[in-house]
Amino acid sequence: MNVTSDQTDKNGTPGTPAASREVIVVGAGPTGLLLAGDLATAGIPVTLVEKRPHRTSNLSRAFVLHARTLEQLDARGLADELESKGRKLDRLRLFSRLTVDLTTLPSRFNHLLVLPQYEVERALERRAVEAGVRFAYETEVTGLVQDADGVTLRVRTAAGAEGAGRGPDELRAAYVVGTDGMRSAVREAVGLPFPGRSAIRSVVLADVRLAEEPETLLTVNAVGDAFAFLAPFGDGYYRVIGWDRRRNVADDAPLDLDEVKEITRLALGRDYGMHDARWMSRFHSDERQAPAYRVGRVFLAGDAAHVHTPAGGQGMNTGLQDAANLSWKLAATLNGHAHADLLDTYQSERHPVGKSVLRSSGGLVRLAMANRPWTLTARTLLTTFLDHARPARTRMIGQITGIGYSYPSPRGAHPLVGKRVPDVTLRDGRLYEALRGGRFVLITPPDAPALPALDTRKDRLTVAGWASDRRTTLLIRPDGYAAWAAEEPTAEETEAALAATVGQG
Repeated sequence: MNVTSDQTDKNGTPGTPAASREVIVVGAGPTGLLLAGDLATAGIPVTLVEKRPHRTSNLSRAFVLHARTLEQLDARGLADELESKGRKLDRLRLFSRLTVDLTTLPSRFNHLLVLPQYEVERALERRAVEAGVRFAYETEVTGLVQDADGVTLRVRTAAGAEGAGRGPDELRAAYVVGTDGMRSAVREAVGLPFPGRSAIRSVVLADVRLAEEPETLLTVNAVGDAFAFLAPFGDGYYRVIGWDRRRNVADDAPLDLDEVKEITRLALGRDYGMHDARWMSRFHSDERQAPAYRVGRVFLAGDAAHVHTPAGGQGMNTGLQDAANLSWKLAATLNGHAHADLLDTYQSERHPVGKSVLRSSGGLVRLAMANRPWTLTARTLLTTFLDHARPARTRMIGQITGIGYSYPSPRGAHPLVGKRVPDVTLRDGRLYEALRGGRFVLITPPDAPALPALDTRKDRLTVAGWASDRRTTLLIRPDGYAAWAAEEPTAEETEAALAATVGQG
């Protein structure tokens, strides 16, 4: 395989081709698909490398889309389609005591969407193909080398796969992003450690039919040493995830349906008449995070950067939000609209979020599996506190759904800078419709001073007006966070903010 530019290096010497503006994304899961689609939409040449022949539904472990992720998908025109395929849940029951009401979320998506991961991948893959992403399936990363101009990725293509045997197994790009999961070959190639531990061992998975339909859309509970979770695929099958603390066996130990039933009965009180298992497996759940999400021209996102327990359903969601944060920064840099220093903010913004998700998901698992008197007492006290303390409950919901996270802002900046901007109503539509296409959005009051240089930025900036009489001028990044804001600024002040953030006209 030889997918490279025919340019010479910056000294004019034939040899390793110049990287130009290309990006290679390694891993065709949800994170990689969203990132590649965003870059291609912005006009960046993208190759998506995937070790598997193609994605398969059995590898789908995620079943939940949270509000912030749905907002990001709405900014790509996919949320309504996915909402029509999934089932909405507006309340969560935690520890059999605490009911979390999601209808109070300040979001258009004031619910949780139950939808198998493969449905999300199908929509994102279609978008990526339409945007012009090149796919290289059955292609495995074996190493990489960086230089001042780009990255040379060494790969091995399976015999018989498209592109096999056509040339040196190397790909060249300006940047590489590893979205290739917990056992990331990209992370290993740049020598990054993945510190952490196995939090839960010998978790069982099974896709089964049920003779009795569960009373709730998502069924989850923990009793004593056992935990179980049920979620519908929508095709008559259910995903079962179970764990028995007393059974600590290897991932490759044999698994039969009787064991799955027994764990489910222990945790849920019944097995709902499970039958006709079409797939069963064991796995272990780790809590790990790379110390850096960037090494030179190589980035990590999704499970390649962080893995955590499935509690709260935050895994796929956090990865998709990583991709939304990184994609516009890479596009702005490669299209010449931003200095490369912008890419450093990916680490400063997303690494703390990954660390927070690690803590919150791990905490939920430990509380769910409390089985000693003092831990049971602590859980009771915490759930009682959350049930009565609205600020604490709001913060918890914000972390689980993703809408509560903000990014660092410069000293002296407007209070809105770095904050998530909800789907506000504009004079001609709503914000997340205006964000489609990966553009910034500038919202101004009706009598804001004219800005003569706007036409020169129309490829990357949409100008809109408040539907209300609000006086704030607000510049929103393509990922839906406030980049700049001011109260009744002059035209010169607004132009200076656009030049610094969106790029010169």
